Amino acid sequence: MFDYRDGVSWKNSTNSLAGGPLGGTGDGVWNRDAVPAEKAGFDCSKGHPAMGNYHHHQNPSAFKLDLNVISNVCTLYDADGLYAIDSTQHSPLIGFAYDGYPIYGAYGYANSNGTGGIVRMKSGFQLRSITVRNTYYTGASVTAGPPVNSTYPLGLFREDYEFITHTGQDDYLDIHNGRFCVTPEYPAGTYAYFATVDANWNSAYPYAVGPTFYGNKVAAKVTSITEAVSVYNPSPTGISQTKVDENSITVFPNPASDMIAVQMENLVTEDIVANLFDITGRLIYSTKIYQGSTMAYFNTQTLYNGDYFIQIISNSTVVTKKVVIIKE
Repeated sequence: MFDYRDGVSWKNSTNSLAGGPLGGTGDGVWNRDAVPAEKAGFDCSKGHPAMGNYHHHQNPSAFKLDLNVISNVCTLYDADGLYAIDSTQHSPLIGFAYDGYPIYGAYGYANSNGTGGIVRMKSGFQLRSITVRNTYYTGASVTAGPPVNSTYPLGLFREDYEFITHTGQDDYLDIHNGRFCVTPEYPAGTYAYFATVDANWNSAYPYAVGPTFYGNKVAAKVTSITEAVSVYNPSPTGISQTKVDENSITVFPNPASDMIAVQMENLVTEDIVANLFDITGRLIYSTKIYQGSTMAYFNTQTLYNGDYFIQIISNSTVVTKKVVIIKE
């Protein structure tokens, strides 16, 4: 699990975003939130590969199982078998933070002593009511960030949130996104983090561990464990990145009926445009293979039988593939 950050922050001197996949270095004052910024690149379980690791920034539940579905990626990748939120049961233990405390899913006991039924654990953070970005919620003046507008809406940056203490309400979490409580694995009680979601089960900031740890962060990398596990042995070359050429692109199925997928051989290092044209050269659909991902797809249920062309465009290359649509 990663925290909310994607390495990108606002650079006041250039009036632009910088850092992370964009290159350069931002001011580190207004830090971009990966969950809204990178949504298009998440897979069905809200994870993605980057920095040599497949990881989650948020509750690892399937998009298509949320009460309000905000991504259609699960129409391509099935959600069966993935972690599903269950509002009737205490959520499972999904990991441990670097301070040693457990991280649970979105639901827990209403009362910290393990009584009161099952409720959704609620984040103590909320969006600030601001029209300009020049202070933190503490009131401290800081280097200005971008304007609040449709391009940079509230919630795109971590500093757009403020923490509100909810005294006496056990189902609201503290500033670290956790609480002391009884859990199924810790009947005597423990401090625990929860992967927060809103009432529609969409991810809610700060998602897992808060902007700070409750305990002392004693490690940054796990080097050994004592439990019996199945060991995953990755390719010795690790995750690679690809350039666009004829041999690095697969279009399937072909012939197609309801859906056409465009698959890159490896991760792409830039947003790549994929266009679908009919035989007359008319543009039917346009989509993107987003930086750090490998696939895009077209829904072809409403198209007629016939020959079509998919054009894949990077900054330096254009590749065209023919595909046939045949419906029974």
